[in-house]
Amino acid sequence: MAVKITPSERQILDLLIYPETFDSILEESGLARGTVRADLMNLVSHGFIEVYEKSGKETVSPFYDSDHLEEFAFKATQTGLKAIQQ
Repeated sequence: MAVKITPSERQILDLLIYPETFDSILEESGLARGTVRADLMNLVSHGFIEVYEKSGKETVSPFYDSDHLEEFAFKATQTGLKAIQQ
């Protein structure tokens, strides 16, 4: 079954071709902090994005602190990129 992504999740995925920090996602999307946090958690759980250390060099998925998303960077996976192309 295909996962339905929301307009805000699609907007976030569009930003994540390269690793982006939580703060830059907030700034570039213009979305509310709570929306960005919830969408990131949903996208991670669906395998649409991976979590990286803040520098964006090494993945830390699935070992990251979801209470401190501002300490990480996020990047779309192949699955996530395909989801926004549909």
